[in-house]
Amino acid sequence: MILDEIAAYAIQRVATAKELFPLEKLRDAALQLPKKQRFKQALQTKEMSFICEVKKASPSKGVLSEDFPYLSIAKEYQSAGADCISCLTEPKWFMGSDEIFRTIREVVSTPMLRKDFTVDEYQLYESKMLGADAVLLICALLDTRTIAHYLEICDALGLSALVEAHDEAEIESAVQAGAQMIGVNNRNLKDFTVNFENAARLREKIPANVLFVAESGVSGTKDIACLKAAGADAVLVGEALMKAANRSALLEEFRRAAL
Repeated sequence: MILDEIAAYAIQRVATAKELFPLEKLRDAALQLPKKQRFKQALQTKEMSFICEVKKASPSKGVLSEDFPYLSIAKEYQSAGADCISCLTEPKWFMGSDEIFRTIREVVSTPMLRKDFTVDEYQLYESKMLGADAVLLICALLDTRTIAHYLEICDALGLSALVEAHDEAEIESAVQAGAQMIGVNNRNLKDFTVNFENAARLREKIPANVLFVAESGVSGTKDIACLKAAGADAVLVGEALMKAANRSALLEEFRRAAL
């Protein structure tokens, strides 16, 4: 399964990073930074919120942008009124990097999610040092106790955490761990098929006081309307925006479809 391969590679990446900069020093530096919960606050609106993603490639679709002008893409998202920006830092399958994230962070003020595959608390401190406002925690990779521990670290750092689930058992794990934002991935990571009925079915399992984010698979306004009807508080959109000739116009279409 591709998720297992990505996680194994993430473990290797963390081991290398620890050799260059020990956990203790990283933790001490990260805890000194200001603590602001901007990401979650940005999604707490009456209307559906939009998390717009910056990514060069994905395992399911390959390379999405050959030239990949990530800085101009992020600026366009901000100008178009994106509530938050998601940026991939996974280097092998998504062709992202910490440097891409850091460069974008320096020029946009919009709250940012560092989207990577968290397998070690080291990455939480890394994310804070990069200027992230939020991190991704995937239930398929982390048990309930680990998620709860990572959420405690996030609270200490002033980071929001988007906890991703795919089924009822993972929703239950996220809720038990204390997640305040739960993302339902509409894409099956085994065969990459997309099913929005999954989000609708799992919505009732998520407490009313927990933000519900629908992730992946959005290709048009009909999908947005479907997810709005399913009760999504926010939608994370990547591929559709990355491939759009006019990202600002498409985001505006999505907003209208969500009304």
